[in-house]
Amino acid sequence: MSMFHDEFEQAPGLRYLNHAAIAPWPRRASEAVARFARDNVSLGASEYPVWLATERRLRERLARLLNAPSRADIALVKNTSEALSLVAFGLDWQPGEQVVISDEEFPSNRVVWEALADRGVKVLQVSLAGPDPEASLLAACTAQTRLLAVSAVQFGSGLRLDLARLGQGCQARNVLFCVDAIQQIGALPFDVQQYQCDFAMADGHKWMLGPEGLGVFYCRAAIRPHLKLHAYGWHMVEQLGDFERRQWQPARSARRFECGSPNMLGACALEASLSLLEEVGMDEVARQLQQRVEQLHQGLASIPGVRLHSPATAQRRAGIVSFSIQGQDSGDVYRALSCERTICALRGPGVRFSPHFYTREHLIDEAVQQVRRLAIR
Repeated sequence: MSMFHDEFEQAPGLRYLNHAAIAPWPRRASEAVARFARDNVSLGASEYPVWLATERRLRERLARLLNAPSRADIALVKNTSEALSLVAFGLDWQPGEQVVISDEEFPSNRVVWEALADRGVKVLQVSLAGPDPEASLLAACTAQTRLLAVSAVQFGSGLRLDLARLGQGCQARNVLFCVDAIQQIGALPFDVQQYQCDFAMADGHKWMLGPEGLGVFYCRAAIRPHLKLHAYGWHMVEQLGDFERRQWQPARSARRFECGSPNMLGACALEASLSLLEEVGMDEVARQLQQRVEQLHQGLASIPGVRLHSPATAQRRAGIVSFSIQGQDSGDVYRALSCERTICALRGPGVRFSPHFYTREHLIDEAVQQVRRLAIR
């Protein structure tokens, strides 16, 4: 991994453990954006076909990252919330139908479903606290349940769900399966076909190491024509580029969800970042990340007074480690760590650390020692 450490130019003394929020870019993403900016200054859009080729490579990389059947199943969206809204307000809801979610969801995967209340849609929140969260979620699905919407990994606790089991359960119950994958894609392998996802979405600015403002939306091909569109424009038509054509129809591909001009600047950065993940390989990314998460778990667990809120078993983990210190306000702990340049987050039940595959082990040791000093003060 040493060859990839050169991709990350973090400031001396900085311990960046906040990839579950916003990730630093690798060097190659910065260079891609700089080239794009220089070309804009000197050439304008005279090489627009080159930009389109970059965008096409991005779609192909995303299709491979999600194991989508085709790049035609991939839409480029602004963010996860936009993709969730495409689903929520594209389905033809009937009064009395239900959406099942967990009680630990990030607001993006709760508010969008609650916004359907005026259509008579009910939202059921299921506790994940029991020994078998998948069984709890599936048991809540009734004859009135239209859709199960869950995060692959919970943003606060870091709990990773068994998506294959949930997808199989939804298939057996004729329930649509929607996955907010923002805390898994780029951290661990993700497979829309194995999980039998109808919909999956994620932003690029966390584990994919890209910029804010660009994300991915996967929609199963058979469902695409049945999602009602609410945004229209030149870019979402089947005959893209035929500006004189009077008769039009939405694109058959997932481009039908992209109404206007693409985010070429973001595409340059994200395509470069994903090229790094592909070079490393997602299996190796996951292996390295799990080593660092285990290092955090063991180090924090050895500190008297520290309580871990993240799963104890590796199968339930992704990249998030959440903890608190007995008798101390987690907000105070977070601020103390931030003042010492350990970049983390205050989320859910405590302070959240989230390294990535490239995070140097000595930085994790330093962060653990900071927590140890705070616990005994």
